[in-house]
Amino acid sequence: MGKIIAIANQKGGVGKTTTSINLAASLGVLEKKVLLIDADPQANASSGLGIDVEAVEIGSYQVLEHRVTAQEAIQKTSSPNVDIIPAHIDLVAIEIELVDKEQREYMLKKSLNTIKDSYDYIIIDCAPSLGLITLNSLVAADSVIIPIQCEYFALEGLGKLLNTVKSIQNIHNPDLDIEGLLLTMFDARLRLSNQVVEEVRTHFSDMVFDTVIRRTTRLGEAPSHGESIIAYDATSKGSVNYLSLANEIIKKNG
Repeated sequence: MGKIIAIANQKGGVGKTTTSINLAASLGVLEKKVLLIDADPQANASSGLGIDVEAVEIGSYQVLEHRVTAQEAIQKTSSPNVDIIPAHIDLVAIEIELVDKEQREYMLKKSLNTIKDSYDYIIIDCAPSLGLITLNSLVAADSVIIPIQCEYFALEGLGKLLNTVKSIQNIHNPDLDIEGLLLTMFDARLRLSNQVVEEVRTHFSDMVFDTVIRRTTRLGEAPSHGESIIAYDATSKGSVNYLSLANEIIKKNG
């Protein structure tokens, strides 16, 4: 039985897509069968794994509309054991098109029921908003990882997101867990970075992953080559960090 993990934060630039790509690649390297779903109209998770976004004809948009099955939308990636359902800029329109559909929050969940058992992990890269696409992702997910950047406004908006998770648990998906809060873009030289880590650990203790993702140049460069950090530079700090996160998740999920 596969586990569906959404990676969500309505704030942009917190390392959501970087985490989606590299966690998927790390789980794949650790011999888990992984499906990455790009649920962000910017389609960065798709291009970051070498998919030509302009050429995508079947992707998350068609799956959410139930025009195709999830199985039909799956593509192979060059990353070992990682498949993808890519996105295209068309996905922007889904918010409007689903508005008057019945059970519009459950469209993704229904699509994924047919393939859930084919994978160990299904990772969903959510859009930086709390709109209908993200709602669909959280309703379909078993758990959510919330990336938090080690910067001044780190905790801003976190309360809103946790309230959204709570209301989804109450109304649509009582089984939704918080997999963990992930500290990203950590720079050990900055006092602020260290303060944020301390503050988040004090506030949320057990909810925070042990692994902290460091800010590195290599991590920023990898997507422009259409590769995960594992493929781009396996010995880099970013690679070590994401493998550590993958191990933590595997251990947690037994």
